[in-house]
Amino acid sequence: MELRDALRTTGSIRRFTDQPVSDALLEAILDDARFAPSGGNRQAWRVIVVKDPTIRRAVADAYLDAWHDYVAQLMAGLIPYSPLASEADRAAAGERRGAAEAASRPEGFPESLAEVPAMLVVLADLRVLAATDRDLDRYQFVGGASIYPFVWSVLLAAHECGVGGVMTTVAIAKEAALRDVLTIPEHFAVASVVALGFPASRHTKLTRRPVEAFTTIDRLDGTAFFS
Repeated sequence: MELRDALRTTGSIRRFTDQPVSDALLEAILDDARFAPSGGNRQAWRVIVVKDPTIRRAVADAYLDAWHDYVAQLMAGLIPYSPLASEADRAAAGERRGAAEAASRPEGFPESLAEVPAMLVVLADLRVLAATDRDLDRYQFVGGASIYPFVWSVLLAAHECGVGGVMTTVAIAKEAALRDVLTIPEHFAVASVVALGFPASRHTKLTRRPVEAFTTIDRLDGTAFFS
């Protein structure tokens, strides 16, 4: 697959066939993904391949619990888990929690996460992250720059093999539950739960904003950039 085609066609896949992802194929995907860049080449990621049905169910339960909160926030007209959310926003979302639970569909991705062909939990080793925004008085995300390129490389490598997947972060809202079931020590943070499998269908065209919609010259309020 040409790189340009891969970049333009690696969409999120949440519906899979029953075909299993073999250990050999999963290892090959991770073997390619490990060349992702990271700060100081410290490769702060760790991957847990979740196979045990009981543990899978526990991870899925944490995801679904957080998903109901996510949907409740959508129902309240909010951006889910926005770092700028007010206490009033949080209260409004809380009032929609029951409605969010009632909207669950057994065949939905959050409800069937435990059944995906391959489940990975990606961790970040906080001991080796250079989080240069650590001391800023705002939401912090720089450390993820040493982790998420690896996760994206997993999805690209999977695509090359005919496998699809999705990088999810919803379950992180219930990180305490994940720590318990996966025996994760405090110096690790959960970065993503990744689902992989052979796609039941694949998007034929991804829709994204054009370059001039998000790129400006010299200043944020500068002239839109395009050739």
